Amino acid sequence: MVTNINLSFEEMWGKIIACDRKYDGLFFTAVKTTKIYCRPSCRSRKPKKINVEFYDDINEVEEAGFRPCKRCQPDVEQSPYIEIVRRIVTFLVNHYKQSLKLKDIADQVGLSPFYLERLFKQETSETPRTYLEKIRIDKAAHLLTSTAMTNLAICYEVGFQSPSNFYKVFRSLKNCSPSEYRKESLNELDGL
Repeated sequence: MVTNINLSFEEMWGKIIACDRKYDGLFFTAVKTTKIYCRPSCRSRKPKKINVEFYDDINEVEEAGFRPCKRCQPDVEQSPYIEIVRRIVTFLVNHYKQSLKLKDIADQVGLSPFYLERLFKQETSETPRTYLEKIRIDKAAHLLTSTAMTNLAICYEVGFQSPSNFYKVFRSLKNCSPSEYRKESLNELDGL
């Protein structure tokens, strides 16, 4: 068994039992008796636990003599939609300061807003809006600790249109207000 990820055997076993797509590409399940390897999300019949090994690199699992599963095709790109999702993420990262509507994002990748939202959520477990909010809050957190800008100035700098929405989203993602975040960060720096 060769893995570098910070999951125990039991945790990885739990991920394959749950067919958890979020771990596809992070590790591979190799079955000693069949000499086949799969993604964690493979829907094939689950092997006996004693016959399983985990690998985090496709080259290592193939060098160990395992061949790819024909059902989940772990040797092929994870999803036919992954490139579309990458384009959406790149667009969000590069345009997070702008006031973006779902239609604006959909126009960039040539999809309908409904299909874009469904596809993005299917592949990332988040809507484009929540993903954009996380980008904005991460940028805000950086500005809070590295500049003397006011909370209101940061709110508009990172693309929020409403201070009340900024405070609400910040609190939900960071479990504190922007002022508390800045104060805690400065106290941590003073303690060093």
